[in-house]
Amino acid sequence: MSNENVIAHDFIRQAVTEDLKSGRFNGVHTRFPPEPNAYLHIGHAKALWIDYGIGLDFGGLFNLRFDDTNPAKEEQEFVDAIIQDVRWVGAVFDDRLFYASDYFDRMYEWAQELIRKGLAYVCDLTAEEVTAHRGNLTQPGKDSPHRNRPVEENLDLFRRMRAGEFPDGSRTLRAKIDMAHPNLNMRDPVMYRILHTPHHRQGDKWCIYPMYDWAHGLEDSIEGITHSLCSLEYENHRPLYDWFIDAVNQGRTDDGSGPWGRKIHHPRQIEFARLNMTYTVMSKRKLIELVRDGSVRGFDDPRLPTLAGLRRRGYTPEAIHDFCRRIGVNKTDSVVDMQLLEHCLREDLNKRSPRRMAVLRPLKLVIDNYPDGQVEQVDAVNNPEDAAAGTRQAPFSKALYIEQDDFREAPPPKYFRLFPGQEVRLRYAYFVKCTGCVKDAAGKVTEVHCTYDPATRGGDSPDGRKVKATIHWVSAAHALPAEVRLYDHLFTKPDPQDAPPGQDFRANVNPNSLETVQGFVEPSLGSTGVSPVAEFPVQFERLGYFCKDKDSTPDKPVFNRAVTLKDTWAKIEKKEGAKK
Repeated sequence: MSNENVIAHDFIRQAVTEDLKSGRFNGVHTRFPPEPNAYLHIGHAKALWIDYGIGLDFGGLFNLRFDDTNPAKEEQEFVDAIIQDVRWVGAVFDDRLFYASDYFDRMYEWAQELIRKGLAYVCDLTAEEVTAHRGNLTQPGKDSPHRNRPVEENLDLFRRMRAGEFPDGSRTLRAKIDMAHPNLNMRDPVMYRILHTPHHRQGDKWCIYPMYDWAHGLEDSIEGITHSLCSLEYENHRPLYDWFIDAVNQGRTDDGSGPWGRKIHHPRQIEFARLNMTYTVMSKRKLIELVRDGSVRGFDDPRLPTLAGLRRRGYTPEAIHDFCRRIGVNKTDSVVDMQLLEHCLREDLNKRSPRRMAVLRPLKLVIDNYPDGQVEQVDAVNNPEDAAAGTRQAPFSKALYIEQDDFREAPPPKYFRLFPGQEVRLRYAYFVKCTGCVKDAAGKVTEVHCTYDPATRGGDSPDGRKVKATIHWVSAAHALPAEVRLYDHLFTKPDPQDAPPGQDFRANVNPNSLETVQGFVEPSLGSTGVSPVAEFPVQFERLGYFCKDKDSTPDKPVFNRAVTLKDTWAKIEKKEGAKK
């Protein structure tokens, strides 16, 4: 796609377009830079599609780069999960997979260079003392007593820090900027700390590690990133990223004739608002707490907003991409309603999901005048939204399972489903009329009895009579037992942070966020049988969209409800459209 054909429909694309027109950059190169200390969530998907989408729109390059600068919190499990998620969402990085840790040697040399330039020093203050010296928004900071150490002493101490001579936390390398700067990030920030912790890729090679603020801009520079796209919380860090690159470039020239060699590349950072959503949390720390305290069953729990959890629940990359497109790119923090994400999934699955019949809360229905032992196959539509999807055959017999809610012995007003004397349509099959029911000793209905009209095969009456309800069913003799997990919001409040005094967000965890029921599904939903269905989500007719879970076994599948059929968001959109 040529640059001229790109529509600058948001402020980031507008800025990129201007940079290309002015000649600031000759092309576009973006990156997605996750820290491998947790699983990605839906907020990261937004950032990923901004990073990747910009590169895609402008015909540029895209890198996946891990900011692996803190070995105390990083694990290979997170690296592997992030790579899987990025590929699943649809971002293509080809062979451009990079790690900050591969640049540690170069960053270390640049740090020594800043010491020689008098722009960095080794400080012996503890972390608590550094914080105390920093000041606040109304008071300037206080210089470290080690700020004016001689260059050679700083170089010696820094090299000895790397050699492992000093314990954790005893010394740091700090930039020498301005302890009275109005931006607190510029008050002699720490560049390196001592941490005798093995790195998941580098092993024991290092015992000092670069701070994120020192490393981040340099990584972008090394990779030739043109546009470093970050969320708004990094806006106040941008002057520091610029200062670090300018400090390295001090004494350098474009042609390399200066005393320090050739200038390094200077990317442009642009910030955007991060994603916040109702009924969930987007903090990696909070997500880790939920996993560790047992509120959820791992990082891929379908109640979490992690991409692994959404994938397990039945979300599709297409739905997530549509969601990211709809919320757009903005500069102001806001909260997106969870219903919009669910709406995007419904729209995608409605077009593509096969339809199947399942009964979640079974009640036996016996057709008294249906021949004993007879089994017939009825034609059922796979997807009314897709004519090419064709039909399937579902077994029909004398004994069926229907939903408990589809029968009432004493029906309420405007109840059109089964009750004594009422006739309904069995989906794809016949008209049946209820003749009564059987109860147990406690008075609970255990069976419903009906008669059927053989002339109504296929679900229509040749004499033109109408019924007011159609219900779904499965054949009792052929249905496959299934565990079905019905998920609701993980939190009871739209804002989980709205907790009672003295409690945190976990006080709002929804105790009813998961209901597990034992039901029955068509045999085609098993590992064997007629027209086995793949792992793609299916619509259980009248019930919602469901995805087969990894806990499934050949004899008993397990399904997760991805989303219900009710679409409040569509109603909201329609109402808002009518106002316009």
